[in-house]
Amino acid sequence: MAVRAWQRMLSGRRLDLLDPTPVDIEVEDIAHGLAFVARWNGQTRGDWPYSVAEHSLLVEEIFTRCNPGIAARWQLAALLHDAPEYVIGDMISPVKAAVGPGYGELDLRLTAAIHLRFGLPAVLPAPIKKAIKAADKVSAWLEAVRIAGFKEAEADKLFGRPAAETIKDLEIRLRPPATVRADYVSQVAARLGAMI
Repeated sequence: MAVRAWQRMLSGRRLDLLDPTPVDIEVEDIAHGLAFVARWNGQTRGDWPYSVAEHSLLVEEIFTRCNPGIAARWQLAALLHDAPEYVIGDMISPVKAAVGPGYGELDLRLTAAIHLRFGLPAVLPAPIKKAIKAADKVSAWLEAVRIAGFKEAEADKLFGRPAAETIKDLEIRLRPPATVRADYVSQVAARLGAMI
């Protein structure tokens, strides 16, 4: 018997995890999945888990703040930076390292299909990828110290201390999944609309 390598999405799409195609990817499925996936393996303070969707909204905000005037397509790329996690989940870095290269390869295939679905290059230009990673580290630092129980010195070692002006007035929001899901879909739509 062959091993099943696809997942049925709420949209009705059947996504092949080993050979994903852009036609089987819907923003509503991504938003729904990410809104229900907890960052930090759920080990955060608050009444709601801190979701990957909420994290993605924050990363896009930081990326835009740090790159004034950046094109909407790259803002969309920042918003989608963890989109594969809607089907493969969020693993903390130590677990990813233990799992080995298979996780990374699966992530790359899903990322390429997601990018193509939304009009982005399958592989982002290196400077854009680097800028998104920098915003991701700022978000990780904020999450670590504000909701995940890290001391600032520990977060500094792991993620690098962000500049004060970069994090000024940024909030870590813990909201119900339905609210975050709607905001994620809306933000993707706004970025797609700005790309036309």
